[in-house]
Amino acid sequence: MSRPEMPLREKLGQVGIAVTGNDDTPVLETPWFVRALQALSGWLAAVFLLGFIALGVAFVIESSVASAALGLAMIATAYGLLRKTPGDFVEHLALAVSLAGQLLVAWAIGSAMDGVSAGLWWALLGLQVVLAMVMPSLTHRTFSAFAASLALYMALAESGVPDIATGLVLLVATWIWLHEFRWPDRMRRMQALGYGLLLGLLAIQSVGSFGQPLLGLWSGPDSAALTWLGPWVGEGLATLALLLLLWHVFHHREHGVDLAKRIAAYGAVALLLLASLQAHGLIQGAMVVALGFAIGNRLVMGLGVILLLLSIANYYYLLDATLLIKALTLAVIGVLLLAMRWGLRHWWAREELGDE
Repeated sequence: MSRPEMPLREKLGQVGIAVTGNDDTPVLETPWFVRALQALSGWLAAVFLLGFIALGVAFVIESSVASAALGLAMIATAYGLLRKTPGDFVEHLALAVSLAGQLLVAWAIGSAMDGVSAGLWWALLGLQVVLAMVMPSLTHRTFSAFAASLALYMALAESGVPDIATGLVLLVATWIWLHEFRWPDRMRRMQALGYGLLLGLLAIQSVGSFGQPLLGLWSGPDSAALTWLGPWVGEGLATLALLLLLWHVFHHREHGVDLAKRIAAYGAVALLLLASLQAHGLIQGAMVVALGFAIGNRLVMGLGVILLLLSIANYYYLLDATLLIKALTLAVIGVLLLAMRWGLRHWWAREELGDE
């Protein structure tokens, strides 16, 4: 009678080779095209489902209370689906159902407030913040963060200071990305919120580059009262975000940074601020590029490059300045950015090699 064959793990252990890990079969990831097909199927199913519901409960639109109740019920249904049956199909189906519920809630709030107003957008901002915090779906969190940034923009636009929204969104996004690894179990959630806010910032800047207010929904008599203040405050908040990034980089370096390099860095920030006061949005794009470089995220850097190009293109087609002033300003901005790149490649890289 032959003896049973010894497991490979025990054989390796006898010769002094330690094998760690378990014997579980590795989980194979679903291919991207299968996930895309599941997402498309989820949205298609949601469209038919919502169409069926709309035909049966069309009378609900006539009552703001009924609209709010049905909308909240649909949002709760989406939450329950995401909690119990996770998956790409269910995730996108729940997002579509939740979006329809949010529209019903927005309709109810707008009806109660007699139309579009700042109160409507502040209420929607609060709703999106809550959904971004509680929804157990990275896709939904990203969408809610994106929608929250747009709601903030519209709320401030109703008060005549839409430019402040870009600075606030950038400041919050910077804080989120700088604390990305502070809570390891929440890292993916933080990334989803960060991407949503940056996409919202990109959407706001894109609308501003075309010179049109988002959706064209505000034209109140007080919209021009504080127009001169908005860009200044927005650029100041973006500068504060850049200073926060510099402080974080200086504070977390192992060997510290020389005083001369700190002064040079803060001087570059001051020059960027002065240039951005002429070409609005420049410091925001530079900030996102620097943020992506600091955290090692190429996607964030790419979004920053797009923001830079949008701000430069917007300034180039500005009619309030002559071509000579535009050319001189863009030349100064280009020289400044190239000087910052040269300084990072020579001073910073040389210091890194010296530390090693």
